[in-house]
Amino acid sequence: MAEHLVEKFKAAGLRPHVEGLAHSSWVLIDAGELVVHLFKPEARSYYNLEKLWEAEFPLAAAESAALV
Repeated sequence: MAEHLVEKFKAAGLRPHVEGLAHSSWVLIDAGELVVHLFKPEARSYYNLEKLWEAEFPLAAAESAALV
């Protein structure tokens, strides 16, 4: 998938920077304004990014309360 995306970006005239392709558990493709992260299932489970987005940080909660 990563190699396919890199080829498509190049065909579109972009010069993507790729990290992690050799390890292949987490590949980052930086194409300027577009950044793509590709995870294998075990890496996705380990980093559990969905949980990060669900977290409510104390400062954000205090700011939200102040707006009400």
